[in-house]
Amino acid sequence: MLDGCTPWPEEFTDRYWTAGYWQGVTLDNLLRLWALDHGPRTALVHGDTHLTYANLNRRVDRMAAGFRLRGLRPQQRVVVQLPNVPEFVVAVFALFRVGAVPVLCPVAREPSEVSRLARLTEAVGYVCPATHKGVDHAETAATIAAEGPYLRRVFTFEAPGTSFPHGGLRTDVSGCHYFPLDTVDAPPEPALALSADEVAFLALADDTAATPTLVPRTHNDFAYQARAAAESVALTEDDVYLAALPGAFNTAFGGPGIVGTLSVGGTVVLVDDAEPGTCVPVIERERVTVMSVAPAAARQWLDELPSLQADLNTLRLVQIDGGAGLPGVTAGRLGPALGCRVQYVHGTAAGPLVLTRPADPDEPGLGARGRPLSPDDEIRVVDAHGVDVPAGETGELLARGPYTPRGHYRAPGHDALAFTADGYFRTGARGRRTPEGDVEVTGVVD
Repeated sequence: MLDGCTPWPEEFTDRYWTAGYWQGVTLDNLLRLWALDHGPRTALVHGDTHLTYANLNRRVDRMAAGFRLRGLRPQQRVVVQLPNVPEFVVAVFALFRVGAVPVLCPVAREPSEVSRLARLTEAVGYVCPATHKGVDHAETAATIAAEGPYLRRVFTFEAPGTSFPHGGLRTDVSGCHYFPLDTVDAPPEPALALSADEVAFLALADDTAATPTLVPRTHNDFAYQARAAAESVALTEDDVYLAALPGAFNTAFGGPGIVGTLSVGGTVVLVDDAEPGTCVPVIERERVTVMSVAPAAARQWLDELPSLQADLNTLRLVQIDGGAGLPGVTAGRLGPALGCRVQYVHGTAAGPLVLTRPADPDEPGLGARGRPLSPDDEIRVVDAHGVDVPAGETGELLARGPYTPRGHYRAPGHDALAFTADGYFRTGARGRRTPEGDVEVTGVVD
């Protein structure tokens, strides 16, 4: 286990292995298996770019070899801050294949937040756009490199047809080396022997505190989450998932998201803009079947859909990521407006996921309510003193399970408050158990 991470106690690891939740295959090896099963099928779409599973696996192999050639080694941390482009998926899986640990950072995060992430993780690498929406990420990298001894490799992405604004391969005064991401390419090498018990990546918790909070996700636990989430919505190889939420988000990456869709041989369509005007033509053109939206975007979709002329009849499911943030009546209008089912999803990078199932009764205005993803998700509802409240009463939701880590990265002081002595995670969400046995999320703890 990566230094600074808390492992699951042995009795729980034995339980999760025995139940078949954890299967001992790393995420990069899963991609190899998917490429064997679905080689000629389309894995990724972005604009006019279409990558098959075989081509995706080949590009990951070559980029992994390029990363090794440029000095990246197992367990080193690398901040990945890219928009929703194929290079995001390729770079993350290539880092898995190297044994390095991607630190997933949404592209909208400010330079000061990226700097704090890099310092906390002692990141030796940074994968980013050279510039994106007016932000000079290459300059951010130079600032971080000047502040400390760790960051020395920056891999910059530029959209096809644009030039690298910092002059291509170069080294700055701090000794930091800059490489255009499309040059990180080398003949594939023999696969490394990696363990699925190890941390695959670090995910940013939903906060902007002075010290960022990172969630370590192992190959075993995240592969299970993505697989179970895909099963929860009956995802198949015929499905087309629209990744409109940032790929670094938990739902977009594995709820089922990108990883869950690839796990069944489906197609992931990447867009870097959740605006209805951007997404609707893509849904129509690519015949999208499943998508995820944030509550604020859901309201925007309701406002703008009437003015957009498009055929959305392939869409069968829309996930509302963080349904507690959307009034039930408004959420109840979204499904009829899009002509599809709505799935409420509540969860963070630290877990657990609570979601409705497509076969559940369609009750407009129901709100953020559903069942935990795993049969082994243990949920408690407690009062301010940590005492379990009677069924039906509201309190803080506590959780532990096969994809809910037992601690944050390098945060023992924070974890002393965030976890109970017996390993339950204090989610910070308020909710209650319903008479039907569901969990209804009502808000956040004050």
